[in-house]
Amino acid sequence: MKRGRPSKRYLLYEEIIEYFEENPLPSNVDKIRKYISKKMNKNISWNTVKKYLEELVKLDKLRKIVVPHSKEKGREGIVLYEKKK
Repeated sequence: MKRGRPSKRYLLYEEIIEYFEENPLPSNVDKIRKYISKKMNKNISWNTVKKYLEELVKLDKLRKIVVPHSKEKGREGIVLYEKKK
């Protein structure tokens, strides 16, 4: 039996997946971060949420959508994430 506190990684994975079950539309990192921070009643860093979103993309749970920049050609714009179907 494992002892100690559960890993933050898996708690955040669950919260992110739960977010996409409630909100099926693509969302950006900040929107997801605000939802998780409010739900856990704890300030979660933007960088932390982005890191776990990228890990979930690698695990094939989420899909990453990169929108082109609106004003500058050849640059990336906002990055959105959505649950894979």
